[in-house]
Amino acid sequence: MDETNGKTRRRLLVAGVGAAGVVAGAVGAVAAIRGAQAPAVVEPGAARRFENKVVLVTGATSGIGRAAAKLFAHEGARVAFCGRREDRGRAVEKEIRDAGGEATYIRADVRVEEDVRAFVEQAVSVYGGLDVCLNNAGISIERRLHELSAAEWDDVIGTDLRGVFLAIKYQAPHLIERGGGSIVVTSSSNAVVTSPGRAAYAAAKRGLIGLVQAAAADYAEDGIRVNALIPGTTDTELVRRLAGAIDLPDAAWAVMRDAWGTSNVPGMGRMASAEEIAAGALLLASGDLPYMTGNQLVLDGGKTGRAA
Repeated sequence: MDETNGKTRRRLLVAGVGAAGVVAGAVGAVAAIRGAQAPAVVEPGAARRFENKVVLVTGATSGIGRAAAKLFAHEGARVAFCGRREDRGRAVEKEIRDAGGEATYIRADVRVEEDVRAFVEQAVSVYGGLDVCLNNAGISIERRLHELSAAEWDDVIGTDLRGVFLAIKYQAPHLIERGGGSIVVTSSSNAVVTSPGRAAYAAAKRGLIGLVQAAAADYAEDGIRVNALIPGTTDTELVRRLAGAIDLPDAAWAVMRDAWGTSNVPGMGRMASAEEIAAGALLLASGDLPYMTGNQLVLDGGKTGRAA
């Protein structure tokens, strides 16, 4: 997941609130933004590529992870997912089951090794094996490098990079036992090109590219493909919080979001939806790309393609 930096956030706050004027006028302001486009509608796949497959998703209580868990379940997967917020986890579990899917929420913090081990083992126990893993959990703390405390640095690296190491460490033996499978890791366009205030996040997300390449080499003989998903800036709770807009009305956030997209994403001129990125995760996880491993799928609306 990509985020906006501090200076951009402050600019958007001013632009967003100014464009909105009052909350009642915000929706009209959205329509007035030149070049603003609506996200594509992502229809759940009818192919059921994951029928009876066991899929693990980390960080699935919101954003890309939540969208992916729902899409996996719609395509027939039995989904075990984790996150730290139990109320959100139970809500997503219910949402999937109410739609006719199969899912189990297991609370886990990817920074804690025993939590990760227990999550994987419980999921395997519940569903009888493991076929696909989407390691998606991530956070960001945005400040200039010297303003970050060591604890903040460790929190971002521990979640975004070490958390993926721990996940694969405990997932790999079960995939080997299964005779193969697929691992998808959510990195970020910040692994390609970044901007001020993102030292910890960019380091972690770029580190994931090396981890994916090495893991792909480690497990190719076991029939396990390992690939990275590279999203651009995505309309998620994480991005909204980093923009300082979590407590703003939805209409005011829409103004900020669309203003950012028209200024920062050449061509498409908008942020991605969580569902658009989740669709890429399912593509990488499926059997549709059997010769792809140790590589990256970039879904950023053209943002990094025209980076200087």
